[in-house]
Order: sequence, then C-alpha cells, then structure tokens
Amino acid sequence: MAENRASRYGEGVFGEGVFGEGVPCWVDAQLPDIEAGKRFYGELFGWTFTDPPTAYGGSVWAHQEGRPVAALARKADGRLPSVWTVYFATPDIEGLADRVWAAGGQVVTAPMPVGELGTAALVTDPDGAVFGLWEAGTHAGFGVRHEPGTFAWAELYARDTESANTFYGGLFHDALFGPDAHPDFGRAPVSDVFPPEMPPHFLVHFRVADCAEVLGAVNRLGGRVQAPPFETSYGRVAVVTDNQGASFAVLERR
Repeated sequence: MAENRASRYGEGVFGEGVFGEGVPCWVDAQLPDIEAGKRFYGELFGWTFTDPPTAYGGSVWAHQEGRPVAALARKADGRLPSVWTVYFATPDIEGLADRVWAAGGQVVTAPMPVGELGTAALVTDPDGAVFGLWEAGTHAGFGVRHEPGTFAWAELYARDTESANTFYGGLFHDALFGPDAHPDFGRAPVSDVFPPEMPPHFLVHFRVADCAEVLGAVNRLGGRVQAPPFETSYGRVAVVTDNQGASFAVLERR
C-alpha cells in the first residue's frame, strides 16, 4: 500500500510535492477520542481514514479521494487542549528552530524524527501562538489542498499584527512576500473575531462548497458554531468546534 501511494505522488514522497520553507504543509488534531473524531470529520468532510505507512504515535491519516489531507492523533495528556495544529515546511528543521528562538519565540518540543515520514517540532512565536515545523522524509505533506474538504488557509489571530509580520516575515520571507509567493497564511488581530482575552493562536481553515450547509452538519454531529459566517479578503468564514472541542474554520471561497 505504501509503495502504491509513493509511486502515485512521485519520488517516493507522500504529498503534492516538495513544499517551500514557510508554506503550510500539514495539519493534525490532538483529540481525546480518535474514533469519535473519525465519525465527525468523516461525515462532515467525507474523509476516509488509514493508518500512516509508519509508526506515528497512534495517529490515523485522513484522506480525501485517496490523498492525505490531515492526521488525527490521540492526546498524550488529558490536561492538554484539543486543538488543530498547522505545520510549516522547512528543509532544515534544526536551523529553523534556532531562528525561532533567536527571534524571540520558544521551542516547545525539540525536533524529533517521526519514523521515515520526517522530523517534527512544536514552537511558539514571541506572543505564544503555537505552530509546527516539518522537515519532510517520505511524507511531504498534503496530497491535496484548496479543494472542498481540504486545507485552504491558516489565520494567525495575534495581539500585534505588525510584530507578527516582522517575526514571520523574517522566518518565512520568500513564502509570504517573495516574488513567487502564494501565501496560505494571514495575520489578524485576535479581537476581530474572538474576545480580547483569547490568547494568540492559529486557526486552521478547511474549504467548503457551502458554508451554511456545513454549519448545519456541524451542529447535527455534536459540534457548535463559535463565530457565525463573516466576510474576509479570502472568502466567507465561520469558526466552529468539533464534538470534542477542537476549533477550526470553514471557508467558502468567493
């Protein structure tokens, strides 16, 4: 099975291809109950699930039409929040973790190999927003994105967007501001959507064909609507939580 997927995605790498540094390349959800997550997201987005091709901490991979789009992982500690995390690609995870530290961020989890899939780390920006780093091995990242039921955007809700632009622009300048940049990553004040006391955080967006229809399904499946639909420069967005409390957004492109 792994060999078939490898040949399908080319050069033995599971994913769209090589992602440039600073491009969102993968997302995962840390959940208390993976089976409940499979039921929720399987019905909401039409995802199917398989074990990854190598040991991955009890995670399952979600697929859209046979292509990997996300992972669901069991929380190691029940005291931790149920969250979606976005990972940014890098060819040098050790070097990027050092640059995060030098720019005022923190390294939460030092770079750690995930079998042959690649190497992962968790870090924060200077305001405390958590994000992941991914150096690809056999797993480059998304097999498909920007289609209904797949990753479409990551929005950082920050206390200070100018400082955020300085920090992330220094880390990921080419991906955000380079001549060939097509960023899937924006910054906005946390108070635009959330209460002022909400800490800075990333919000993973999944594309949908019909925002209103998906919100009905979220409620029916045991989730809830956190923020009703609102207009942004990149489409119509609503913020929801799943049936275990993990927040994400749905995005209907105009």
